[in-house]
Amino acid sequence: MNVHDRGYDQWWLASLGRMLIWARLRVKEAGTAEVLGSDGQTLVYESEDAAHAALLDAEFVAFDGLDEDDALARGFSLDEVSPPRAGSEAGLHEQMVVKLGGRA
Repeated sequence: MNVHDRGYDQWWLASLGRMLIWARLRVKEAGTAEVLGSDGQTLVYESEDAAHAALLDAEFVAFDGLDEDDALARGFSLDEVSPPRAGSEAGLHEQMVVKLGGRA
């Protein structure tokens, strides 16, 4: 059994000016996927591939796929940012948009 058999979360981000916008992709055991966006809404997709396509269309990139050069091209260093962490969806929502330049 590998990680894809159990379901998992993956963080994606987009940059808009001096802002980072996070999205959480949650792949379910059944193969369906959910994306929690910065607006607090969860969109449901038939598959992980469909969710990936939607995120890529919205100009998001997978955080775990970035290297330092990619990050710098987007205006931040990997040492400066990390995905949101909270004990609840509401707590996550408060951290989904980050202004760069201060605490990122």
